Amino acid sequence: MEPWLILKETTLNKLRLNSPPGGWFPALQDLSLCITESSLPYADLFFSPHLKRIHIYVSWPGDNTALPLGSLQILASIISALPTSSLERISVDTDHHALPWAHFKDSLSSVILRCGPSFTEYNAPVPLSSAALNHLIHLPHLRTWRIHSPPPTYSASSLPLVFPPLKELSLWEGAACGWFPLLRRLEDGASTTQCVTPLSKAKESLIFLNVKDMPGINVDPSFISTIQCFRNLVDLDLMASCYDGSRDQCIFKLNNGNVTELAMALTQLEFLLLGHPCSENTCLTTVACLLPISVHCSKLEKLEIHFNTTNIVDDLRNILEDPRFQQLRSLQRCPLTRLDVYETPLRLDESDLETVVEGMADIFPSLTDFYGIEKSWFVLSRQITDLREGSE
Repeated sequence: MEPWLILKETTLNKLRLNSPPGGWFPALQDLSLCITESSLPYADLFFSPHLKRIHIYVSWPGDNTALPLGSLQILASIISALPTSSLERISVDTDHHALPWAHFKDSLSSVILRCGPSFTEYNAPVPLSSAALNHLIHLPHLRTWRIHSPPPTYSASSLPLVFPPLKELSLWEGAACGWFPLLRRLEDGASTTQCVTPLSKAKESLIFLNVKDMPGINVDPSFISTIQCFRNLVDLDLMASCYDGSRDQCIFKLNNGNVTELAMALTQLEFLLLGHPCSENTCLTTVACLLPISVHCSKLEKLEIHFNTTNIVDDLRNILEDPRFQQLRSLQRCPLTRLDVYETPLRLDESDLETVVEGMADIFPSLTDFYGIEKSWFVLSRQITDLREGSE
């Protein structure tokens, strides 16, 4: 059970007035700090020189109103005072959508610049300075990194960088626009004769890649080619939407061949989310791209991908009948039980239902459910469930 300490304001004032030189909690290593309007002035009372892991959660009344400038300044000063001699992890979160994270950029950057080689995790929505970003890149044991800032500007003479052996990398607030071209430069510029390249450690260690908010970015071959070098990925999550307020067209620009290359490169995937399928039905991928995913990503449990359903019946018949697909169909398939199709349109005659059910069941032998908005997907779910139960 987690220990909890609840103190009244009068007690906190006494602690403030009578704090010993080493603080009240000199041996504290783990601190989960909920910053509220009343607790803000006392937050630093719990700082210990031996802090290893700290989680800061900002909870404030008035979800959509700005915090007073005075409170922001106090919070910034508290962050600046974080002890770093033993610090390994920092995470920050909030229930306040209007919190101006950029206000804490200098404070948290100063903290990061004081962190040593034992530091392993930065998971915060606060943007960092170029100096702090460079410092993180050079920390040898960094494993988790959530980035909200564009990369520093590097000249050709200042490359190459050597990335740490990251396990989790999250790019938020459009950060992928800058970081993906940098990763491509590092990978493309590496000599094939080098034993250690700038990304060699990260290419082996990275298992989780999350890209959230992709303004102006399409899911296209250039974008995917950067990802394919991380061949041990288990979870690839592109939280991309075709309707994000800045555009109203399908951003999925891959074809079946591109998807096959991706599946062949990332064979360890258990979760593959390439953006919520939309209703445009203009993408170049068809249902045929699902078969190589099922074969090459044999551990896959969750899938989101655009595929065009305009000719889905003919496409599935082609998979079942074309000799070029026979070798793939003879191989083991993934254990996917539910296919998330979201807004993917589906128009079927009653006579075509059986073909689609049989074709999808052949691609995903464990499939029992479709998650989609249109009624046809619910009908398919019932049909494929009946097919499974009838074959038992």
